[in-house]
Amino acid sequence: MPKQKKKCDEAQRKWFEDALERIKKATGARTQVQLAEVLDVRQSSISDAKRRCSIPAEWFLKLYRSHGLDPDWLADGVEPVYINASKAKIPADTILREAPTPYGRMNSRGRVVSVSSVAGAQTESNTWAPQPLEELSIPESFFRPQLQVIRMDSANMEPVIARGAFVGIDQAQKQHPDGDIVAVHFPHQGLMIRRAYLRDGEFLLKADNPQHSDLTIPAEEMAERTLGRVIWVLQNLAPM
Repeated sequence: MPKQKKKCDEAQRKWFEDALERIKKATGARTQVQLAEVLDVRQSSISDAKRRCSIPAEWFLKLYRSHGLDPDWLADGVEPVYINASKAKIPADTILREAPTPYGRMNSRGRVVSVSSVAGAQTESNTWAPQPLEELSIPESFFRPQLQVIRMDSANMEPVIARGAFVGIDQAQKQHPDGDIVAVHFPHQGLMIRRAYLRDGEFLLKADNPQHSDLTIPAEEMAERTLGRVIWVLQNLAPM
């Protein structure tokens, strides 16, 4: 009697689909035909990989050689995206905004990071410096080389960000698209977490909670006083 082929379980299929999506985003391949051309394989090879929920190791090697991509990121979403960034075809920030993350996966790894107060170490200074309060374990995919985690001490962004929430700020991202949530430093007050909107030569920093007032800051000061962009929030949804 012929041996039956082992079927993929749900977790294996999810892993495969996420990894394949990362490959497509990083190479710009939109169809199976384009993907086969990038990998220099037959379309039937991709169909076979889908049936097995398995990506051949030589694909990762090819993508490293052709695009400089990190096999760990392709397989599990663990940054950095590129080992050899000189071969990058697409900016890493663009890929990370679009590619799925492995949060919640059984084999996801964690990393311990320091958590600072919103006020920082020197409240009277013109620049913000962290004041460590505690440590927090986060999924590896949440980590960034210039990540700063703070503990929210205000209700001004509720219900999106609750008082007491852990807020991840990427200090490498200081652009201000309208509506993005950013962390901006105000001397004597510390970091203010607000949605930023450019209006008539100044930035309007809006609170999501209508009980809290909005702030304004001259556009020419925004870059210097911006710590970074809020990229994730960890908080309890139910009252303790």
